[in-house]
Amino acid sequence: MEQTVTKKPATAGKVQHLVLPVSGMTCASCVSSVERVVRKLDGVDTVSVNLATETADVALADRKAKANVVAAIEKAGYGVPLETIKIGVGGMTCASCVASVERALSRVPGVLEAKVNLATEQATVAVDKATTLSTVEAAIEKAGYEPRRLGAETGAVSTQEDAREKERAALKRDLLTAFVFTLPLFILEMGSHFIPAFGSALTSAVGVYPLHVFYFVLATIVQFGPGRRFYRHGIASFRRLSPDMNALVMLGSTAAWGYSTFATFLPQIFPEGAAQVYFESSAVIITLILLGRFLEAKAKGRTSAAITHLLGLQPKTARVERDGEQADVPIEELKLGDVVVVRPGEKVAVDGVVVSGTSYVDESMISGEPVPVAKNTDDAVTGGTINKTGTFTFRASAIGADTVLARIVKMVENAQGAKLPVQALVDKVTAWFVPAVLLAAAITFVIWMVFGPSPALSFALVNAVAVMIIACPCAMGLATPTSIMVGTGRAAEIGVLFRNGEALQTLKDTKIVAFDKTGTLTEGRPVVTDVVTADGFDRNTVLGLAAAVEQGSEHPLAEAVLTTVKDEGLDIAKTADFSAVPGFGVSATVNGSKVNVGARRFMARAGVDTQALDGDAERLAENARSLLFVAVDGKAAGVIGVADPVKPSAKAAIAALHAAGLKTAMISGDNRKTAESIAREVGIDTVVADVLPDGKVEALEKLKAGHGAIAFAGDGINDAPALAAADTGIAIGTGTDIAIETADVVLMSGELSGVVSAISLSRAVMRNIAQNLFWAFAYNAVLIPVAAGILFPVNGTLLSPMLAAGAMGLSSVFVLSNALRLKRFNPAH
Repeated sequence: MEQTVTKKPATAGKVQHLVLPVSGMTCASCVSSVERVVRKLDGVDTVSVNLATETADVALADRKAKANVVAAIEKAGYGVPLETIKIGVGGMTCASCVASVERALSRVPGVLEAKVNLATEQATVAVDKATTLSTVEAAIEKAGYEPRRLGAETGAVSTQEDAREKERAALKRDLLTAFVFTLPLFILEMGSHFIPAFGSALTSAVGVYPLHVFYFVLATIVQFGPGRRFYRHGIASFRRLSPDMNALVMLGSTAAWGYSTFATFLPQIFPEGAAQVYFESSAVIITLILLGRFLEAKAKGRTSAAITHLLGLQPKTARVERDGEQADVPIEELKLGDVVVVRPGEKVAVDGVVVSGTSYVDESMISGEPVPVAKNTDDAVTGGTINKTGTFTFRASAIGADTVLARIVKMVENAQGAKLPVQALVDKVTAWFVPAVLLAAAITFVIWMVFGPSPALSFALVNAVAVMIIACPCAMGLATPTSIMVGTGRAAEIGVLFRNGEALQTLKDTKIVAFDKTGTLTEGRPVVTDVVTADGFDRNTVLGLAAAVEQGSEHPLAEAVLTTVKDEGLDIAKTADFSAVPGFGVSATVNGSKVNVGARRFMARAGVDTQALDGDAERLAENARSLLFVAVDGKAAGVIGVADPVKPSAKAAIAALHAAGLKTAMISGDNRKTAESIAREVGIDTVVADVLPDGKVEALEKLKAGHGAIAFAGDGINDAPALAAADTGIAIGTGTDIAIETADVVLMSGELSGVVSAISLSRAVMRNIAQNLFWAFAYNAVLIPVAAGILFPVNGTLLSPMLAAGAMGLSSVFVLSNALRLKRFNPAH
């Protein structure tokens, strides 16, 4: 459950973000409570709290408010288990140096607190989860001092996962304690009800009053031992006028325990027949809810398994060549430019470029393809991939947060913390849920007191307690974020990265998928297939002139011409006065002649008559050749046909999209015949050809108007405007291109099957969220009235508070278990 609250900034300036871990949250009401206390603070711009990831994303207009945010959350009764970084600081000589370093560190957006000790020459820095050791080092260096890493154990020594593990251990301890003392109480009390002979023998042997005192002792241990956590958080929630789930459990169990205590020791204050004891209810309520929370905590740990898996891909050490010797060093100590040795079976430590040696590397973590990729000198390697055969060395080109793996983790974390538009209804309901339940419990109590059978007080208490206990805002709060966490984690495992969670919802509603042609539907590595010359020109001359002009261009067709000329050993002349007209072509002076190379429209613009070549050009276009016309001094010299092979996965991917009920389109700058030839080959429905780079957005808008929500898939290099303009932008590329800022979804491999997987996964996640929300709302809508006793006049049915506690605990577990089914998502289905 995540909500976003916006507040007018207290001060102008650049907004800084804090990503704070928040412990102790158990339901949607907790989310509202944290947001309520934070948004009141001066200097807070926006606050977004996520129950599943247990984080608060706070945007600050005033960096001085950072410490106040943490204090406010802790004062509200929640914990902020920050990461603590210890780092050495060299160059300090006095107290002024200490103040300078502390001031520099405090200005880092993610630093909450910085303490510097002159004697030990160390800084202890409390940071949010998004701030790295490298960021802290950079701040110290900027202040004019020398950061010194203290060793392999330096870094985050108190992490959020540690805090979660401690919480799970505490829950397990409390659950076992509660179970030990509740079991005999439950057996004796419920055994007496279900087996009258056993009850009679027990009361005859022990006596009613001693037996009730024994029950009191057992229930009190449970109530104020394992149950103490509910009082701690519940009282705090009342203090801040925002009662939560802990408050409901506290009130319900306390009501049952308190009523039973008075009935045991002061029975005379009750009307006749009303002095009943419900010690077993108070103890069982706490035990079952602790069981539910323990199961929930274990399940929540599994929802973030994808992040854990990704982080585990990077080795802890690397073998580095320094000063002619090899040594294993911690991964944190690697520097840019280090030469790293990778032996068979080892993981590549960080991103780099092969310096020597050859091997095959398993890059399935990047591409999803199980076939190892050959690596030779100058080939790129990616951290986290696995070397299969030979030994090679590579030079580190990216370390720390700049590696592909680190960026993948960052993307997944960002997506997992997202809030979807579908959650707006949940936000509105949960904001008032607990107060509404307390009101419903009070109304239930009054109605049973006034209209209930004798003993009315007992009936009123039992049903009011049942209402408070069965209500479960936890399920509503977990319904959306847990599905997002598991879904985006599974997506990362199959090579689909959602840069933001919102794309999960928008992609589901897609009606048409538009594709860029070059590099998306095709390999993006065109080759020259045909050269047609005009009278007075030969093949080599036309190719040579084209290559001379195109050497100043970065267009894929230019690369094809240059590659062909180099492969054939032709000379490339020097040029002057180079100019390029985007979407049209390029021109330059070659050996004193003005040479134009480009599309037919470029020739028309330059006043070149291409009629003599039009017949051959038409034939080439019909065979899916892209055309480059060449003109010398205003006269047509020839036309070069270039083919860009269609990706093997294209036809199957388009067919799968059609099977899913989607329309497909292709947007291309090529002439219509070439574009239509490619479209026929792969099965595209609609072709938009002869589109200039700045015309793709307009083409998308027209397709959207005609079909509905549109997704655009491009190679993420020249398609930034279209990727941003589409309802969902899908960047198709290799692992080295994953940080495409304008795309909503990034496919790690160049395979178009990833588009199908992304859409299928989006639909599966949204379907899973709908199931969770239906369960959460239906559960409360149906069972709260039943707990209140609505069925009693019909068939005499009442819901025991013990059964209510069990149902409430299992409700959250159901939502989490349903979300975890997404881990089994198969992109082939």
